[in-house]
Amino acid sequence: MAEINVKFGEAERSIPAPATVADAIKAFDRDALKKALAAKVNGEEVDLNKELTGNGQPLIVEAINADTRDGLEVIRHSTAHLLAAAVLDLFPGTKLGIGPALMDDPRYGFFYDIIAPKNLTEEDLPVIEKKMKQMAKQNLPYRREIIEKAKILDIFEQREEPLKRELIDEKVSDSASVYYIDNSQFIDFCLGPHVPHTGKLQAFKLLAISGAYWKGDASNQQMQRIYGIAFAKQEELDAWLKQREEAERRDHRRLGRELDLFSISDEYGAGLILWHPKGGIVRNEMERLLKEELEKRGYSFVFTPHIAKRELWVTSGHEGNYADSMYAPTSIEDEEYRLKPMNCPFHIGIYKASPKSYRDLPQRYSEMGTVYRAELSGTLHGLMRVRGFTVDDAHLFVRPDQIHVEIADCLDFAIKVFETYGFDKVKFELSVRGSAENKNFLGADEDWKSAEDQLASALKQRDISYERIEGEAAFYGPKIDIKIEDAIGRVWQLGTIQLDFNLPERFELEYTAEDNSKKRPVMIHRALFGSIERFFGVLIEHYAGAFPLWLAPVQVAVLPITDRINEYADKIAKELRDAGFRVEANLKSDKIGAKIRDAQLQKVPYMLVLGDKELEEQKVAVRERKQGDIGAMSLAEFKEMISAQKLQRSL
Repeated sequence: MAEINVKFGEAERSIPAPATVADAIKAFDRDALKKALAAKVNGEEVDLNKELTGNGQPLIVEAINADTRDGLEVIRHSTAHLLAAAVLDLFPGTKLGIGPALMDDPRYGFFYDIIAPKNLTEEDLPVIEKKMKQMAKQNLPYRREIIEKAKILDIFEQREEPLKRELIDEKVSDSASVYYIDNSQFIDFCLGPHVPHTGKLQAFKLLAISGAYWKGDASNQQMQRIYGIAFAKQEELDAWLKQREEAERRDHRRLGRELDLFSISDEYGAGLILWHPKGGIVRNEMERLLKEELEKRGYSFVFTPHIAKRELWVTSGHEGNYADSMYAPTSIEDEEYRLKPMNCPFHIGIYKASPKSYRDLPQRYSEMGTVYRAELSGTLHGLMRVRGFTVDDAHLFVRPDQIHVEIADCLDFAIKVFETYGFDKVKFELSVRGSAENKNFLGADEDWKSAEDQLASALKQRDISYERIEGEAAFYGPKIDIKIEDAIGRVWQLGTIQLDFNLPERFELEYTAEDNSKKRPVMIHRALFGSIERFFGVLIEHYAGAFPLWLAPVQVAVLPITDRINEYADKIAKELRDAGFRVEANLKSDKIGAKIRDAQLQKVPYMLVLGDKELEEQKVAVRERKQGDIGAMSLAEFKEMISAQKLQRSL
């Protein structure tokens, strides 16, 4: 009898052929099979019912469980398919677009784009959700088939699904996988994997419906997008829905308007941020903190153009690997130029401007560099996803023997900065290339392995736990992605530390070694906030607009009770401004209750209420934003108190 060698965990054995992945897991651990939603075979994600084929070498089988990121992605992707199946049953003639899982969007967990025979509204969502729950209870199998391209095209031709045919034409060369949900009208062109049956989907909710365009392009057909969320357990869903209510209260777009921080106008262009004076104050403080730390750590500050010759982006590899995210070229005197999507090639130009010795390394360049990405309109969201943004960018050019120390310092830098803002839960992911056959990654296998090993070593030395993410590296090298958890438990992808052996090779960078030979430096790409705009949005929601004193656009509001106190109020405000504080004096003839309420709505950290008694005693009555009245004191005492908070960047 033929047998297949399988390794599961630390155990290894032979099992009779033919056998599915589920058979293999069951042979080792029946309880493990009960928990599994899908699996990995030699690192490739597959369905549990996939048949194993052996070649003499042990097949490494890993279960994908619901309590992992991979498992949650399977649940959400499968729930998106269930949504489409329910819509097809309820609204015959519906045409399907795409329906992915969303793993890094705190607002949603999946969506499906459709063109229904009628315009669906929010009132249709409970009906669709009810149908989904009925189908979930029926334990309908998810079934995968590999079909030749011509046959797949014929299937979707008969179903009058032109959008699916377009995708297949673009993405399929010979054959591809399609998924069915049995006893439903659903069939989709999809890589998978999916849960074994709909009964595995227990905790989901539809959240919203909005307009969308096919492929996110406004020149394409208009569709409707149905958003939802899904988890492994009902209690996880309930907790998320409660969190969502709080998130709506903290929405940075609403708070941005109310606090006069920023705006976005169709007159100037979607995804382009207008920073208002108060938002500019917060941004200045954000950048001031970074610059202080950068100076301490030996970085040099550089400034580079917003546009460069197209040929530069060919050399860098962006033209071949990133063109879809770049703006179209523009011609200047018969030469083509592109807006920059990244700053790295410019910093390379600074490095190349003069010869470098081994003694000159490391070179650490830092820039608040504005870049431009051709994001599709359907993906834009306030400050979180924009078309023009500023990266707190840095590039380090180092000798190979300096890599470990520099990576470790970048990690320390990130932890210190995020703790200053009150983010004490910082998470790290090591994003690697994955399969060596993936042609989208540049460079030699040995360079990739060395880079991945050095990043992992730096994390280990700092005793930092991390998750390894296959296939999510940058096209030029592996990276450490930094995520933070905000005040209501949402996780945000922010900074990144990337090790790059490729760009130094492509641009022929050199330094003179101790033996006078020419060597290639290694390049480290480092950003902590990721983008100033996005991090500002995260901060607004993290603090619910109530910035700590050191960040607050207005730190003190001076509130005279009557007009006859205005002169004293002006004097107090001037002394505070002279001491370096941001102060507004409300000299309107309003009642003091209205003045206090206005300062509270503007989330000013401190209010100084001034009346006849305060004038007579030459004191200030202090109100704190959260505590309320905290007593009267001299102006000198108040300045001493808030000076310490400002200096320490107290939260």
